[in-house]
Amino acid sequence: MKREAKVFFNENYVGTLSKVDGEYLFQYDDEYLQSDLPPISLSFPKQKEAFKSNVLFPFFFGLLSEGENKELQCRSLKIDENDFFSLLLKTANNDTIGGVRVVENEN
Repeated sequence: MKREAKVFFNENYVGTLSKVDGEYLFQYDDEYLQSDLPPISLSFPKQKEAFKSNVLFPFFFGLLSEGENKELQCRSLKIDENDFFSLLLKTANNDTIGGVRVVENEN
């Protein structure tokens, strides 16, 4: 199963974050790579190749709420507290710290 989201940095489309069969991928968009805009994080230098991980990248994990706020979000959105990707897709689409937003693709 593949789930995918668009990543924005200060309203600029940066690339895609996806989860495919338990593996996380972050891929910069070609236009963003060719721009003079900075990488979204030191942990994601601008490169053509996709970044891959078996766990949600710490950069994106850092966008999630913690403690009571996380519990409240999970309860109200009916999301398992250990389903970090679903929580990210449902909560990081606006008002995030640092100008990075994650917007779920509805495909």
